[in-house]
Amino acid sequence: MSEAIDAGISRKTLYAMLEAEVVERLSRGLYRLTSLPSLETPDLVSAAARVRGGVICLLSALAYHELTTQIPHAVDVAIEQGSRPPRVEYPPINIYYFSGAAFTEGVETKKMGGVDVHIYSAEKSIADLFKYRNKLGLDTALEALRTWQKKRSSKPDTLLGFARICRVEKIVRPYLEALT
Repeated sequence: MSEAIDAGISRKTLYAMLEAEVVERLSRGLYRLTSLPSLETPDLVSAAARVRGGVICLLSALAYHELTTQIPHAVDVAIEQGSRPPRVEYPPINIYYFSGAAFTEGVETKKMGGVDVHIYSAEKSIADLFKYRNKLGLDTALEALRTWQKKRSSKPDTLLGFARICRVEKIVRPYLEALT
């Protein structure tokens, strides 16, 4: 809504456009034109638009990279350690605090529905999942690792680099060696 107001569209006009189904409401304060192609991942787009400076991580990133069979019930978003948690009504969001290189490395920017969505790479997401294995399950991390390893573009050195950053290299290395 703030971008529409900055562009010179009044609230009254925006609500009229909503009623005429020219725009659709994705969540509180977040609208998009109905004439645009439908979003493949509306929750990721909504989360990226609502959580400024956040990065899609863990299960949500793995689902985006098609490395898990699990369907996330909420969007996993990493924010920098010390940041204030955002207030988001919809979509449901799980906030994780990352710091230093664990927050800044491995971030890819994808354009989805006209919104820049910051999301961790497949390798960084797997390393993060091993870091959170006690909370999210070792079986989920191993499934993602097996699926990733079967892809032709998998790069073990890149994965081990991110595992080193996340301080889980000694945990990831034996599983990676067993799969090769």
